Amino acid sequence: MQTQKRQIGQLLNPGRRRLMLGALTAAMTIAVACGSGDGPAPTATSSTVPRTSPPSTLLPDATPADTPPATQDTGAASPAATPDGGGGELPAGIDPLFVSPTGPVTLTGLDGLEESAAKRHQLNYNWFTDFNKRTVDLTEISNLLPRDRITPVDDPLFALASEAPGYMRAREPVITVKVNGDARAYPLAMLMWQEIVNDTVGGEPLTITFCPLCNTAVAFERTLEGHELTFGTSGNLRNSDLVMWDRQTESWWQQITGEAIVGQLAGKTLTQVPSPIIAWETFLAEYPDGKLLLRVVDSSGREIRSYDQPPYAGYDSVDTNPFAFDGPVDSRLPANARVLTVKSGEESVAYPWPFLKEAQVINDTVGGVDLVAFFDDGTLSAFLDDSLREQTSGSSTVFNREMDGQTLTFTLGEQGITDEETGSVWSQTGKAISGPLAGKSMEQVIHQNHFWFAWAVFMPETEIRDSAGKVTGPVGGPPLS
Repeated sequence: MQTQKRQIGQLLNPGRRRLMLGALTAAMTIAVACGSGDGPAPTATSSTVPRTSPPSTLLPDATPADTPPATQDTGAASPAATPDGGGGELPAGIDPLFVSPTGPVTLTGLDGLEESAAKRHQLNYNWFTDFNKRTVDLTEISNLLPRDRITPVDDPLFALASEAPGYMRAREPVITVKVNGDARAYPLAMLMWQEIVNDTVGGEPLTITFCPLCNTAVAFERTLEGHELTFGTSGNLRNSDLVMWDRQTESWWQQITGEAIVGQLAGKTLTQVPSPIIAWETFLAEYPDGKLLLRVVDSSGREIRSYDQPPYAGYDSVDTNPFAFDGPVDSRLPANARVLTVKSGEESVAYPWPFLKEAQVINDTVGGVDLVAFFDDGTLSAFLDDSLREQTSGSSTVFNREMDGQTLTFTLGEQGITDEETGSVWSQTGKAISGPLAGKSMEQVIHQNHFWFAWAVFMPETEIRDSAGKVTGPVGGPPLS
């Protein structure tokens, strides 16, 4: 497995990219992370893949086809009718959108190519998704793996941050989520392999997601209109981005936007929650009583994935071309350039990494929200370089700079990050650590750190702000220590 994984990483090296298309289909038969490319659906051992409840941990080489057929447990009551009207009338008060499908839906109104795509999903992978309901063309979706071959974490285990295992590196990146005082860190070293964690944080059901091909970390509320959903990896991509599925209705969801694009819930959108990426030691200093997601192990205590070695070494190089992506690349920036993105109201803004690294602190206004972005240039990349060595990439945090009725203006000086109005000193996590505002925290602004191509294809009207003259407030300061 180690050799196979290393071979996948080597395909991404600049001198070997010409081999990628020819080797990609074969690589997908051994990969267990989101890296994939367009190509024919994997050949199943029979005409369908057995429908099973995905276990909370899956041994490294196991797949859904390795387990005997079973009735899928969706966590919902047995329906009285299928979503397309078969099986009788629904009891009063039951929302038909959230009724679990009990069989393949009859295809109606699909043209030849879309009908062929839908039938392939039904026959090869036994999907009960309602393909008649969709917001995108089915031919835009690339099928690469069986559902949950990339295994989500359904029963996450945690340690206190202050009692973290020794494998945690001080500067490694973690996704952070805080709800109702419950702060949790999800290492990208794990999410690179698992991609989805279904969790409950501060009493709120959430799903924490990461797509390595787009470098996109997003957390969502997984309660929709009073119904709790659980998510898995569909084995599909659209515009190189992870397509999730919910086990209650088998609808398919675009990870980068949180929108259901195919199925009973098509057109519905999940609510995002702030999920900044910061260095582990930054989380530990801010939340010593917080929780750290532990690596998944099998019954013998062996880690089920090679968490210390990501499957896409070198993929985050700005010179790398994205794969499993055949759409137009917005030429304003290199395809794999890292950007901080903020969408507020109808306004979408991207700050390129070089500008952030130079400025360190940016005061700006987006969609009527006065915000400040802090940049930490010492955070490690979740990707190793081409030689499987650690490399830094940096990380960003964004906050609403309205505090107690005034708009704060931030600079970076000898004391660290300070606001000009009160002289208070602030941490990377938006908390005042000294001065008149000590103990107060700014409201987090939802943002992501994407590869440019991925964000631009979904948000083509994004404005690029790459210099001090393009933002509304002051920028700058010496490099962070």
